[in-house]
Amino acid sequence: MTVKTLTLHGRRIRLHEHVPPAGAGDEAIVLLHGIAGSAETWAPVLERCAALGRRVPAPDLPGHGASEAPRADYGLGAMASTVRDVPAVSGVRHATVVGHSLGGGIALQFAYQFPEMCDRLVLVGSAGLGREVSPVLRAAALPGAPATMALAVNRVTLTLTRATARLGRRLGGSLKPETRELVRHFGSLADPARRRAFLFIARSLIDLRGQRASAVDKLYLAEAVPMLLVWGARDPLIPVAHGHRTAALLPDSRLTVLENVKHFPHVAAPDRFCALLNEFVTGTAPARLTLDDVVTRLTDAATPQL
Repeated sequence: MTVKTLTLHGRRIRLHEHVPPAGAGDEAIVLLHGIAGSAETWAPVLERCAALGRRVPAPDLPGHGASEAPRADYGLGAMASTVRDVPAVSGVRHATVVGHSLGGGIALQFAYQFPEMCDRLVLVGSAGLGREVSPVLRAAALPGAPATMALAVNRVTLTLTRATARLGRRLGGSLKPETRELVRHFGSLADPARRRAFLFIARSLIDLRGQRASAVDKLYLAEAVPMLLVWGARDPLIPVAHGHRTAALLPDSRLTVLENVKHFPHVAAPDRFCALLNEFVTGTAPARLTLDDVVTRLTDAATPQL
């Protein structure tokens, strides 16, 4: 795996990437992390990428990880454009897009904006498929959320948390992989710029009643795109019911629910996840849609009912 920094539109984007020794052609598997996360969440997958035989880029999305966090647009459309640009500068023209949580919502937006580039979709505990969401995320819409978050998650509290964790390890304790991942996500919010990006994204997509952004009404446009849904049966942030409803709307999609797994299937069960991903990529033909295909679907959907 390589780690490098790209400059896109004058801003830094950190990229973790697996490139097979024999070359990767123009098709890739792009890994998109969730809100407050980074490409590091995909480390267990990148370590197991050899069997996939493709270029596998995993960017830190703008405002996340080691990428720049400017005062900018962090909407789904802007993020989807970044997802197009990052692999494109490496010669990639077609991609299977794997999105976790917020990354799933971005993957769906990517498929909508750039259908000619989207070969397949893999949605992992994905946002954008239903209203229900954890109260913790809905709380970001409260008026006092910025001040409360700054008091709760800052460099002082992060230092204390890490010291407590070190003490726990010395005493023989350990955190489960998913718990460590969740702590790392929230720990990133100690940085003011990343906290600002988190609040912008959360408030643009979520209100006190739940998720506002939804791809459900546009899923018919992705009927020709092979889709794999992976969910943890015990996901406390985005309920597995969203996966079941989406699979019912798209009968040709595949849904796998992992028992005893919460919101990070790729972290909790990386071997199982990579096996599912490899089977899906090798066992399905890429969509390779054209703009004409999309126009036909839009036109058919817009035809008045008599």
